[in-house]
Amino acid sequence: MEIFYNDNNLVIKGNNKNSILFNINTDNLTIDGFDISYPWEYEKSWILLEVKEYKNTLFYKFLLDSKHVSIITSDNFEIKEEILSFFWDLDILIIIWTKEAVKIYETIEAKVVIPYWEWKDLFLNTLWQHIEEVSNYKPKSEIIWDVIQYINLSK
Repeated sequence: MEIFYNDNNLVIKGNNKNSILFNINTDNLTIDGFDISYPWEYEKSWILLEVKEYKNTLFYKFLLDSKHVSIITSDNFEIKEEILSFFWDLDILIIIWTKEAVKIYETIEAKVVIPYWEWKDLFLNTLWQHIEEVSNYKPKSEIIWDVIQYINLSK
């Protein structure tokens, strides 16, 4: 798996060359060109994906190369059990960074956190994570559970 930016798309490319494109401006997600914009369970190109709608916001969770990945596109919701259970056993959390997103991030346990949006550096600095930008991220085969890794992707 590899995660990187291509223009306004966050690209998540699997080992089988299948890819997920997440447009950070429109919050639109596609798998190999197939538009995923409705709550449902999908399987496309060997990727299992679940989309849940909660408080008029879509949440994405998928399994790619044996990694559980979730994308949170909004901070405009209250964390309750009905949505919290959606984020079980996460390896990688891709989250929009806003001031209100801190409460969400602190409630969800993830091994790797990748913030996006123009204020992502503020998110990392708030957490005392002064890390350099990287052009891409390739998770190791086994992600360490007790250490949270923060990734600062350059656009």
